[in-house]
Parts: sequence; structure tokens; C-alpha cells
Amino acid sequence: MSETKFIKWPKNATPEYIAARNELTKAELTLRNQIESVAEMRRALPLGAPMPDYTFASGPSSSTNTPTSHTITLADLAADGRSVVIYHMMFAEDEDKPCPMCVSFVDALNGVGQHIAQRVNLAIVAKAPLEKLLEWGRRRGWSQVRLLSSQGSDFNKDMDMECPGWMPECKQAPGISVFRKDGEGVVRHVYTQLPNFDLETGRGMDLLSPLWNLLDMVPEGRNDFDVGFSYLEDVC
Repeated sequence: MSETKFIKWPKNATPEYIAARNELTKAELTLRNQIESVAEMRRALPLGAPMPDYTFASGPSSSTNTPTSHTITLADLAADGRSVVIYHMMFAEDEDKPCPMCVSFVDALNGVGQHIAQRVNLAIVAKAPLEKLLEWGRRRGWSQVRLLSSQGSDFNKDMDMECPGWMPECKQAPGISVFRKDGEGVVRHVYTQLPNFDLETGRGMDLLSPLWNLLDMVPEGRNDFDVGFSYLEDVC
């Protein structure tokens, strides 16, 4: 790689820094190529299992001209032929607060929601009652993502997001799932990503988070940082 074309440091950098940065650049390029290779494999997955037409409760939506709460099905979400991306939020029926980590993910997704909407249909699904979910949406300013309640549906259980074997202590588990309608109009499962690739790590969804990717760029790293709803003592 030519140093004159890709300068990533000030001109007065030390030889020690330049040597270390060049080695890092090689490693970053290898990682970038591997990430793209894996993404290509992911995109090439055949369509998976056909899905039941689950029904969700949805709040008012300006994008669909629905001023009141209503029901919507998985087939409705996929009706335009685009992929459906669902974020599974840890927020059980009997809980008053969702998982702070899930909140940070939805904060990030909401921030780029208008851009995501140009390509795919994104929805945030939680088992909590719709009013609880919408209240959190109002508090967090989630105006760019669709919030759906799966209360009364088997969706979470069928997707292994309810007291799952890989995280049995959790009433509801986090994850990202992708669905797409096939040529016959049947909605099929495409892909699910969990925080656990295995029992050794909980970082399986990190690439979706600008928070963790940014912290990985600084000398301090992540350290013992954990997310919260707020970082002001007088604000919930």
C-alpha cells in the first residue's frame, strides 16, 4: 500500500508510529476484506423457513397515513417486496423498562431511520404492551422507526427470543432478524443474528452499533463502560 496515497498521520509522526500504523493498516484491510466476504455469504443465503402471518399491534404512523393504533401483519410489512428487518427488543410484558443496551441500539437505528427506509422495512418488536413501547418511543424520540408490540403473539417464542436456550435467564432476548417475500408471495425467514456467536462472547451484534465501533477506535477502548438510559442523575 502506498504511503503517499493513503496518509493517515501528521507529517511529523515518528518512525515508530509510522511502522506500527502501517502494520495496523494491513490488518484493517484484511479485516475489511473478510467482513465483505462474510457479507457476501450472508447475502447469498437461500430463503429459509416460511413464516406464519404473525399479527402485531402498531402505533399511529404518518408514513402510512394511519392516525390511530392498529394491527399489522408480517405479510403487511413485506408487502412491497423489500426485505423486512426486525430488531428484537428485550422488553417483557410485565416490565416497565426495556433493556438499556437495546435502547442504545434503537437510538442508533432511529438516528439513521430515514436512510434505512430507502432500502428496507425496519421495525422494532417487543413483547411489552403497545402503550408501554410507545411511551418509551416518545421519551427517546424514536420518530424514525416503526414500533410494534408482539403481545399475544407466538412470534417471540417461535423465533427463540423468549426464554431462549442460549439465554434462559432472560424473559425476552435481543437479536436482529431478516425476512423477505418469495416469488409465490410467502414471507420467508432469511437471517437472524444474536449477540452470542457462541457461549464465549456477547459481541455478535457489535457491527450494528456506532457506539462500540467508535469506542474501539480510541486508546481507552470500551473498558468497563456500560450503557444507561441517561447519564444525568436527575433524568431517568
